[in-house]
Amino acid sequence: MRRSAGGRFQLDTPVGSVLAGKTLGLVGLGRIGARVASYGNALGMTLLAWSENLTDARAAAAGASRVDKQTILAQSDVLSVHLVLSERTRGVICADDIARLKRGAILVNTSRAPLIDEDALIAAAKAGKIIAALDVYEHEPLPVGHPLLSCPNTVLTPHLGYSVAEVYRVFYTQCIENALAHLDGAPIRVLADQAR
Repeated sequence: MRRSAGGRFQLDTPVGSVLAGKTLGLVGLGRIGARVASYGNALGMTLLAWSENLTDARAAAAGASRVDKQTILAQSDVLSVHLVLSERTRGVICADDIARLKRGAILVNTSRAPLIDEDALIAAAKAGKIIAALDVYEHEPLPVGHPLLSCPNTVLTPHLGYSVAEVYRVFYTQCIENALAHLDGAPIRVLADQAR
């Protein structure tokens, strides 16, 4: 956009690639992972999926093949992470896993930053091994001088994945409902671990 506004339309633009026929690996195939799978299917991609709890039936329902972790890492042209952050999933994509990715693979994280070893991700992007497409970070906003800000082979967005009118409408409506219910002495949407 800035280049176009500055009169440099299509100048210094990197060459892209077609996604049809490429392999999309989905680490996590819950609600959001399944939605991303539908996009991959629409683009003609081969879909692989892995998580510790994934079943063959759940993978097939999303149009994917359930594979082991080593296979998804080795075969994915695009690896997209869609897990809830927990003690079990923290660091689920470690340095050894990043090393197993294909040269030029795109590693997408729109879930939670601690799912991926940040130092290994930065090293792999700097070395030109992978492209990192990130919407979430260990420290938000990214501090001035953070290595990701000057790292080549990255596409960085400022945690915008939820920033759409439909989500805001539900979020703010529920916030008001929650506050009113609390003031009425009948809280709603109480977190299970907070309710004890």
